Amino acid sequence: MGQRSVPLWKRAVAALTPLDWVRIALLAIGIGCVVTGLLPADEAFSSFQRIAPLMLFLAAVIVLAELTKQAQVFDVIATRLALLGRGSYPMLFLLCVAFASCTTMFLNLDTTAVLLTPVMLALAPRARIAPLPLAMTTVWLANTASLLLPVSNLTNLLALDKVGLSAPQFAARMWLPQLVSIAVTMVLLWVFFWRAGARGADRYEPAAPEPIGDRVLFWVTAGACLMFIAAILGGLQIEIAALAAAALAIVAYLVRDRGSLRPSLIPWQLLVFVTGLFLVVPTLMRHGLADVMTSIIGADHGFAGLLRAGGAGAGLSNVVNNLPAYVAGEQVIPVDNHDQLLSLLVGTNVGPVITPWASLATLLWFESCQRHAVKVPLVKFMLTGALLAVCIVPAVVAVVTV
Repeated sequence: MGQRSVPLWKRAVAALTPLDWVRIALLAIGIGCVVTGLLPADEAFSSFQRIAPLMLFLAAVIVLAELTKQAQVFDVIATRLALLGRGSYPMLFLLCVAFASCTTMFLNLDTTAVLLTPVMLALAPRARIAPLPLAMTTVWLANTASLLLPVSNLTNLLALDKVGLSAPQFAARMWLPQLVSIAVTMVLLWVFFWRAGARGADRYEPAAPEPIGDRVLFWVTAGACLMFIAAILGGLQIEIAALAAAALAIVAYLVRDRGSLRPSLIPWQLLVFVTGLFLVVPTLMRHGLADVMTSIIGADHGFAGLLRAGGAGAGLSNVVNNLPAYVAGEQVIPVDNHDQLLSLLVGTNVGPVITPWASLATLLWFESCQRHAVKVPLVKFMLTGALLAVCIVPAVVAVVTV
């Protein structure tokens, strides 16, 4: 029997990954909490009201990033970076750090995990570069470079709602923590993955640039990304900025390459996961989790309390994932204690580098590495990640109040 004779729903079910089933199960449990009354309907509605703009932003920015990748923008940048490095690993290291950091800060950490990782891994064999240093650069910076802007991480958008800052004000508050976070990450990346003894080569061979397929799509999508970044920095609402930029890219594809506009562009997996999360966590908070979180995070407003909040965020993220860790933690921190809330945010952003499930970006990164047959030594991944977390969380929390 041909593929066309198989019902569409059966093909869709067959294409689901184990991680997809986990997301669907989480949503089903969340709906069950509402149906059974474990979570009152009005509280569930309040959760939806809070996350609706965030979901709109998330869907739009992922579509924008995917269309930008299809237009070869990321590929061209990666190839040009390798050429700029001229065979020097230290120079390539600095360029890759800048590329991964900017992608995370301006286009969201999931963009780095989902779209930049395959680009970097595809570049590795063409330039005869060891893939693991490139892969570790993307996954660590997908997490540790996600502090600067509200759009960098979904947790930032949630925190923004609590601390009452605009996007420029948030960036003004978080630029120093972000700088410290990237600096610590760079040191450990070099020591464990990029130095000569770890990467296994003295120099690399820059890959020849590939021709751009459609220059109109290339420049329109690149311009849409720049427009999105400018709009965010200018203080425009994030969902409006993302929708406008995505709409520009979509119109270009409607004119130039309509067949590339597929339903699979919509990140339903992320939307299902986040929706389920915002039903399950409030339910658990109503039935004992709030007391547990209060005892873990504490109420100390001093520096020790900030460290405790950051450490709790990092530790819980590596146990249950950073999104539920942040959502549960923010609900027990007093509304006016912004320093403690930002310390929790630091822990849940830069700390999820130890376990594969600590952040959704890390999970997506592991899937991408498997598809590209890149072997990730799990023990080394966890041990180096643990050292990074131990070093980075106190260092960044220390400058949150500066």
